[in-house]
Amino acid sequence: MTFTLTVSDEVRALAPGFTHVAIEAHGLVNGPSTDATAALLDDATRRLAARLDGRAPHEDPHMAAWRAAYTDFGAKPSRTRNSAEALARRALSDAGLPRINALVDLYNAISVAHLVPVGGEDLDLIQGAMRLVRAAGGEEFVTAAQGAETVERPDAGEVVWRDDAGVTCRRWNWRQGPRTRLTEESVSALFLLESLPPMPVTEVERAGAELAELLEKFSPGARVTVHAPA
Repeated sequence: MTFTLTVSDEVRALAPGFTHVAIEAHGLVNGPSTDATAALLDDATRRLAARLDGRAPHEDPHMAAWRAAYTDFGAKPSRTRNSAEALARRALSDAGLPRINALVDLYNAISVAHLVPVGGEDLDLIQGAMRLVRAAGGEEFVTAAQGAETVERPDAGEVVWRDDAGVTCRRWNWRQGPRTRLTEESVSALFLLESLPPMPVTEVERAGAELAELLEKFSPGARVTVHAPA
């Protein structure tokens, strides 16, 4: 593993049974969305609809578990939804899923099809170790508002992903910052698939394996490593 990733004891105590699968990829080829990645997003929406069978995304047991975890660290899950629930709602709306770029399309498709939060970070832009912690409250989260760079501070106790430079994703998997996001120039990436009980570990493993296959298909010759659930 060419990166270091840890989950703090405070987060483990907050959400016993939390599991993540990390996928490390090098030699990727990114670019604009294509007809092929758009087709994957459309297929993911069909798979989601079949999975929910008429229910709203928040009624799925896995999404309910994420809502409970958000409540436990002080977030309002109906206002700041985990990334999987937010994408699922978008997929089932008239707007449909956004087309961002090829790599983001791939992991969004997996997130929607499996109803599991998935994030992607540019490994070349991560500074030091990645860790999932409860914020002290003074950390920097660099984001953009109305086209201008701005700095937010997470709430004390908020669950955040961060590296040595600051917070990379607020409220666990709610909003990713632009500093480490995947762009069309990205060639190395870290993908994180996150789950809570009652989702079986085998299901998040299947989601990770499917994403790895897509990365290899869309970036022939890429070096893709799936790290065991932790």
